Amino acid sequence: MPANSAPWAVLGLTEFEYEKICSDLGQEPNETVLRMYGVMWSEHCAYKHSKPALRRLPTKGPHVLQGPGENAGVVDLGDGLALAFKIESHNHPSAIEPFQGAATAVGGILRDVIAMGARPIALLDSLRFGWPDDPRQRYLLSGVVSGIGHYGNSMGIPTVGGELYFDPAYSGNCLVNSMCVGLVRRDEIRRATASGAGNLLLVVGARTGRDGIGGASFASQELSEASEEDRPAVQVGDPFLEKLLMEAMQELFQAGGVVGVQDCGAGGLTSACVEMANRGGVGVEIDVLQVPRREEGMLPWEVMLSESQERMVVCMERGREEEAFRIFRKWGLEAAVIGKVTEDGMLRIKEGENVVAEVPVRSLADGAPEYAPPAREPEYLQQVRDFDFTSLPEPDDYGEVLKKLMSSPNIASRKWVYSQYDHHILLGTVVAPGGDAALLRVPGMNQGIAVKIDGNGRYCYLNPRRGAAIAVAEAARNVACVGAKPQAITNNLNFGNPEKPDVYWQFVEAIEGMSEACRALGTPVTGGNVSFYNEFEGQPVYPTPTIGMVGISPNVERHVTPGFKRAGDVIALLGQPEGAHLGGSEYCWFIHGVVAGDAPELDLDLERRLQACVLDAIHQGIATAAHDVAEGGLAVALAEMCVQAAAGAEGCLVSVPLGPGRVDGQLFGETQSRILVTAGRDDVERLQALALAHGVPLRILGEVADDGRFRLDILQPTREEEKNQRRVLIDLPVEDLRREWKEGLERWLVPKS
Repeated sequence: MPANSAPWAVLGLTEFEYEKICSDLGQEPNETVLRMYGVMWSEHCAYKHSKPALRRLPTKGPHVLQGPGENAGVVDLGDGLALAFKIESHNHPSAIEPFQGAATAVGGILRDVIAMGARPIALLDSLRFGWPDDPRQRYLLSGVVSGIGHYGNSMGIPTVGGELYFDPAYSGNCLVNSMCVGLVRRDEIRRATASGAGNLLLVVGARTGRDGIGGASFASQELSEASEEDRPAVQVGDPFLEKLLMEAMQELFQAGGVVGVQDCGAGGLTSACVEMANRGGVGVEIDVLQVPRREEGMLPWEVMLSESQERMVVCMERGREEEAFRIFRKWGLEAAVIGKVTEDGMLRIKEGENVVAEVPVRSLADGAPEYAPPAREPEYLQQVRDFDFTSLPEPDDYGEVLKKLMSSPNIASRKWVYSQYDHHILLGTVVAPGGDAALLRVPGMNQGIAVKIDGNGRYCYLNPRRGAAIAVAEAARNVACVGAKPQAITNNLNFGNPEKPDVYWQFVEAIEGMSEACRALGTPVTGGNVSFYNEFEGQPVYPTPTIGMVGISPNVERHVTPGFKRAGDVIALLGQPEGAHLGGSEYCWFIHGVVAGDAPELDLDLERRLQACVLDAIHQGIATAAHDVAEGGLAVALAEMCVQAAAGAEGCLVSVPLGPGRVDGQLFGETQSRILVTAGRDDVERLQALALAHGVPLRILGEVADDGRFRLDILQPTREEEKNQRRVLIDLPVEDLRREWKEGLERWLVPKS
């Protein structure tokens, strides 16, 4: 029999892994056992290629109550409250069936947070597609956005933020990462564990069908033209059932008797039961005949590996199950006792009285081999880093370039997306989508929670270590810009095939960059997700670590947004005073069609001081607006503050001293660690004193105007000492910029016939 047609190979296992399974069992596995190993030892479940590198991430901190290893991370909010949060990917399913792939991404991440005992309060999403002139990319985007909106809106959970990027690198394999945050009392945090011999295992929620079988294995392989045939591996979601499940679980937690809870995600009942038993150091016995089904003739392995959605496994104290059934009936949910906890450390699958599988829990959960493949710097790096930027022509009309950048699908307003989401449904959203980060009020308190999701695959393509560090820094910077102190992160690591040396090198380098930034900024990692094999026909996506950052605001009333607030306010640049870095910029890509150079440099010590400074400026009531300088550089950041300004403050007059490097680099380059702030004239000295105290450079650029014009001058040194020549570079009606920004994305998504 050819090796690639052997039963173990068909399930994605290697010959070495099959031999280890036989060794662990002391015999050859039967079909049910082998299929369970195929899922539990898949990359998606076992993290075979990522565990060694992930151990380098910092996971402990003064506010961390639960780090990696549970359904979600948890940080302390004070006053007896805690925040549970997690990010997950549904990349492959969304590339095949975008609506259901994205909808079930939301459903799955909600259940992760619910399983911690928390009530979800917000959702975010990070989406990446190929260039939007491709009809297929528009089809995928439309389906994904509809799926996210359908599930979140139906659940009554606001979608408060996210990011959307387009690049040809994602044409064959889109990225769909979903994040959820929820509130839980500190003394009511739940764990996904089974313990106590004789305690019962219940399954509650949807009936089990054949949908999603093999989903974990499907997520552990590259996509190809033939992947459309894997559509049955995409699960189908029912948000209205999950809403009932969420409410029932909240009531059950209050009633008591719950030992542990695990949602049924990748690997279905097998993964849920094995993970719970492994954490508790126990065994479990399951009777598949007791599992409620919606299809006839299902084999034991189909029942155990089905990834039907809206299901949870609950370990209940024996004798308390009737209380659980009463609550579930109240909410119209079907539940059944499907097994019990044992002391022997075995997963025993029965079909009535017939034992169909018996496997050591530890072997399934932790027995998969770990791999550290060869890592090699990609050959393309030297070529892109040697690019001669002097070969790019400088603009003849900087105003036209700014207008064009404002219409870029990577910069233009995302209102087309977030208008399809309900972002105020729980009445706790203080800063809604469109700001640097979302800000939520803690119910009944003046405290706030800021959440942000950030990434930049282009930077990581050019320099994965620095790009990943920038992703962490920018997420933290955005949270600081609304007045919240960054606390911790969750991460979604989207990469190609780890068995390729250049991809594995990118992965390891990105982990190092994340680790450096998290340590420097005091934002430990509480968990996350690794998504490998994001390739189409052998072509990987950009290495894309997505960072979900949470922060805490002591006073939600003390916050700011990006838009200018009043004419006459002074506009200041905090952070790196000079910079003309063009590598990896949106300007180079969108205007010149070039992705080259290196990622921008990042001074993590300055970054930490900058964020502390802007937080003080906001909390002391000095700053009236704040905005991170990111895609499109300084000129775009100023324009974004104009187009989002309050009435009567829709203009600016700024002068930028000409530093070293090209003029276009100084206006549109993406130098890091920069925040634009505004302050009243009477508060400028206080702002300067704050910057001095924090050791942060500050440069006064100009002031907010009320004439509706965007004016930007360059100050060029002359031979006469201490004199500058003023050169007008941009003088445009703000309305022109606003039109490009507001309509830019829709022009790409709704092409004119």
